[in-house]
Amino acid sequence: MTGKRTSEDWSARQDRIAARAVQWGAAHSAEIGRRLARAGVRPGDVRGVADLQAIPVLTKDELPALQAADPPFGGMLAAPLASLARIARSPGPINDPQGSGADFWRLGTALEAAGFRRGEVVLNSFSYHLTPGGLMLDGGLRAIGCVVIPGGVGGAAAQIEAASSAGATGYAGTPQFLLTLLERAEESGRPLGLERALVSGAPLPPSLRARLQDGFGVDVFEAYAAADTGLIAYECAGKDGWQVAPDVVVEVLLPGDDRPAAEGEAGQVVVTSPNEVYPLVRFGTGDLSAWRRAPGTRGGDRAGPRLAGFLGRVGEGVKVRGMFVHPRELAAALGPDPAVARYQAVVSADGTRDVFTVRVETAPGRAMDPARLAERIREAVKIRPAVEVVPSGTIPPEARPLVDAREEQATGST
Repeated sequence: MTGKRTSEDWSARQDRIAARAVQWGAAHSAEIGRRLARAGVRPGDVRGVADLQAIPVLTKDELPALQAADPPFGGMLAAPLASLARIARSPGPINDPQGSGADFWRLGTALEAAGFRRGEVVLNSFSYHLTPGGLMLDGGLRAIGCVVIPGGVGGAAAQIEAASSAGATGYAGTPQFLLTLLERAEESGRPLGLERALVSGAPLPPSLRARLQDGFGVDVFEAYAAADTGLIAYECAGKDGWQVAPDVVVEVLLPGDDRPAAEGEAGQVVVTSPNEVYPLVRFGTGDLSAWRRAPGTRGGDRAGPRLAGFLGRVGEGVKVRGMFVHPRELAAALGPDPAVARYQAVVSADGTRDVFTVRVETAPGRAMDPARLAERIREAVKIRPAVEVVPSGTIPPEARPLVDAREEQATGST
């Protein structure tokens, strides 16, 4: 961005976006119209961000039921179905529309801030299969003129070969897979010439960023985006927080009562977007973050507040290797199996790698095939787990079906 902006400019811009989103959504989205009517809010009542507080939050965890009752998009689509370019499918399950315009999810803004340039060859290691992650980055890269290698998920050796032979200098994907590629390429004696990376979909702890930047010389930037919202926030040159994307409204609300969080206080990231295909009004992402309102160091819109990064989840979903896993998907895969008496999925960390383990108790008189069970779970959640058969009584009846143990590992808790 050029020129200096004041905090009043930023606030006024957010107010305009909020009012426009509500006006457009009320006129074109059945879901938004119903929610406004239930709250007794007229579209003209919303003139700024503060007025949004009268409208209930719609959470991401509510989307599967909403879409099942009114397929395929729960009354949220604001354009003819025939006008869409694609319909993707995210874990939940959730249908995600892609409009026909270029860079529909607006990732180009984050890529430009990270230094990607026209003509640069970029390896995109986000999934292109059914889920929209690969397409989201692909659209942004192509919009700014990059040449894309559609690597997708897995196949590290093939991706290293493709990136090396094409002289790729850019990477898009999870930070953990980037480290895997760099380490394996170095071990093979054919180091990659990657110079910059835009990473998302998984945590980027300081130790991992240092390893990528200092150990391998890759300039790493984070982006925060979702299939529902498109780009929400991104890192600028200062790397001192996530800059809010220029065309969405972001609120940080305390879980439970949806009051605005104070600076530094963790709350749910709630997005309002005037997207003409898929408008959102107070959409709760389920992600936790906090505001940083001190001026940024350099780059970006220094007058506006920034998000402090990913601080956890408030919803049911847990992100594993860049994909959300939901308890209801596990229940659909394992609940009907007469051989499964009880189960619990645990997400842990092995260094920078996510480990997804499903512990299963076998029902009396039944035989368990762990390989078959792992494949069924993989089909449901798009991630292959390690299935561990445990003795009867190991898993307490009150145990949660999905546990994220990574935070406890990071803090040293037991």
